[in-house]
Amino acid sequence: MRTKLIVVLFASVVMITGCAKEGVQEVSPSATKQLLYSQSGIVKSIRLVAIKDKGAGTFIGGIAGTVLGSLIGRGKGSTLASLLGGLSGAYVGNEVAKANAQELSVILDNGEEVIVIAKGNRFHKGQHIKIIKNGDSIVNVEGL
Repeated sequence: MRTKLIVVLFASVVMITGCAKEGVQEVSPSATKQLLYSQSGIVKSIRLVAIKDKGAGTFIGGIAGTVLGSLIGRGKGSTLASLLGGLSGAYVGNEVAKANAQELSVILDNGEEVIVIAKGNRFHKGQHIKIIKNGDSIVNVEGL
């Protein structure tokens, strides 16, 4: 029974991750009916930051850890393993779900200086970038 559960969990993870589109930015359906604006500028300085997990990684990690922990031991040992597995999974899930990002200080073409946080570590000092906005909200930051 436990082997079947592990196989089902593993197959589920493989199927879910196989559906993910890498390198493609997702947008909301409402974005197709909006007028977006862009500003361009030069990256003056960069500071590395981490974007906090909103809780999904902690939740999923906790559940996965609890399930895997319950497969270990018998009686009270199984209960303790479930508890430790859940706590460990929650911690690992929280750490994994954090996203690397860069805080960019940008001198816009009009001379104004702005600060932008962009996911990933793909920009460098002196790079010409485009900031795509919807009102005051930043939709995307791209290198030119």
